[in-house]
Amino acid sequence: MRPLLAVQIALPLIAVAALAGCQPKTPAPRPNGGALPTMERVALGANSCWFKSGDPAFKAYRLAPELNSFSGRPRILVVHRNSPESRPLLVVQAEGSPARLDAFGPLMSEPVGARITTDVNRWAAGGKGC
Repeated sequence: MRPLLAVQIALPLIAVAALAGCQPKTPAPRPNGGALPTMERVALGANSCWFKSGDPAFKAYRLAPELNSFSGRPRILVVHRNSPESRPLLVVQAEGSPARLDAFGPLMSEPVGARITTDVNRWAAGGKGC
């Protein structure tokens, strides 16, 4: 009886151990969920939809991407068209993986602020439209 009891206990333990070995140890990362890929998508969308399209809401501004950030916070800036060295009117930055977005600056309190939020969130999530 003892060998049978040992087999009855051992077989389920072996099966559980084998199944546990098949489980992934860490969750699979989301594709392009990091700060840099997210901000690259946002920069492409902003450049295409806000500036290259001639959108009147952004006609007085220009895009200044700062994606190669040593701080780990790639960002884009929106500055005055004729004085790009002046203080940014909009900063959109991301940090971490998955990316946490932050947008701030005087343009966020203007009527176009709600549209900026909608556009940035759409592009960050992978949307391509304007």
